[in-house]
Amino acid sequence: MKTSMFALAFAAFATAGLAHASDVAATTGSQAATAQIQSWNPSQTGATQKTRAEVRHELVQAEQDGELASLRKLYQGG
Repeated sequence: MKTSMFALAFAAFATAGLAHASDVAATTGSQAATAQIQSWNPSQTGATQKTRAEVRHELVQAEQDGELASLRKLYQGG
């Protein structure tokens, strides 16, 4: 009984692995190269480091604008 269950599980995993491999092979060479090149890079997304003073200024500005209160209300669920 255990042998047949093991054989069935092995066959299922082997079939799933072959199906996955065929999906990857269906892409063209240029698509695969593009997928490898497109990786996240913080310098490309415009992400910059801020000083503590800049972050503090944004926090004070959000409190004054009421943005912070609206976010608290939104995430509080009320």
